[in-house]
Amino acid sequence: MLKCTSTLVRGLATAAAAVLALGLAAPSAAAFPGAFHPTQSVGNRGSDVTALQHLLRQHGHATAVDGIFSAGTTAAVKAFQQAKSLPADGIAGPRTWSALVVQVREGDKGEAVSALQAQLNAKRRLSLKVTGTFDAATKQAVSSFQSHAGIGADGVAGPVTWENLLWHYDYPDMGAGLCDKDPDNNGTANWGTGAAIGQFEAAARTFAATGQGKIPLGDVSFEHGGAINGHSSHRVGMDVDIWPIRTDSAQCTAGRITWESPTYDRAATRQLVKAIRAAAPGHVKVIWFNDPVLINEGLTAPLVNHANHLHIRYCEKVHTSTLYTC
Repeated sequence: MLKCTSTLVRGLATAAAAVLALGLAAPSAAAFPGAFHPTQSVGNRGSDVTALQHLLRQHGHATAVDGIFSAGTTAAVKAFQQAKSLPADGIAGPRTWSALVVQVREGDKGEAVSALQAQLNAKRRLSLKVTGTFDAATKQAVSSFQSHAGIGADGVAGPVTWENLLWHYDYPDMGAGLCDKDPDNNGTANWGTGAAIGQFEAAARTFAATGQGKIPLGDVSFEHGGAINGHSSHRVGMDVDIWPIRTDSAQCTAGRITWESPTYDRAATRQLVKAIRAAAPGHVKVIWFNDPVLINEGLTAPLVNHANHLHIRYCEKVHTSTLYTC
């Protein structure tokens, strides 16, 4: 895939200052460089929202556990914030997460354990039963994650374990209507933030229901972010590359095309772009793709080298880089 050019390199050079300014600096025991509690707000989806909902219920604030940050979840967050004397803005930022997380260990039961099990399944590609009971299998999974993160592997999920786990990237469900493409030989560089992956999966399922084939997924990020071959961005788990849709729906098996190719399906690609935006209201910063018709419709934006793929950039209300703030 052609390089995704952006100003990310320059933006990341100032990320440390942004971290301090936003109060997002990870504790010294956090192993992953730049690890922080991911801000979640209305319109977000994914594993981190699921964890948030379980933890709200742990503290007695009723909300559905569906991985969708709805008006009901916003109301529950505000109620929790008020109870903890925090600014009641309905946005789950670092201070709210710190107040929400509960230390749990083997033998404990409750919604916090369910949140932990769901996170481990999403972030470590496990299949733990989400029972709300901290059993031996959950302890082993926690210990394994702690070793993976380079923190004390005691099998107890305390604040540092929660922070590293919530920050850790998620891997998409390829059964959600996706096929894996690796144009830059980066291997399974499909990892993204819990929100980015959850939102993209929802869009993929919506598009799959139209019967126009699967979505070819290019690179997202490596498991823990960082520099990635062929891209100047894709370092923080919030940039997703996909290929346009073909008139024969064979985008996963036939050759890659540009918007100028005779087999390019503008109508289907338009549907896909609309599904992406609808699945993440308020959390899509830009979709770069050089089809002039879609640009004129306000669905995509032009960027050099983006004739043969769409580059989705997701965003959050608060992020360590202003390139990813909504």
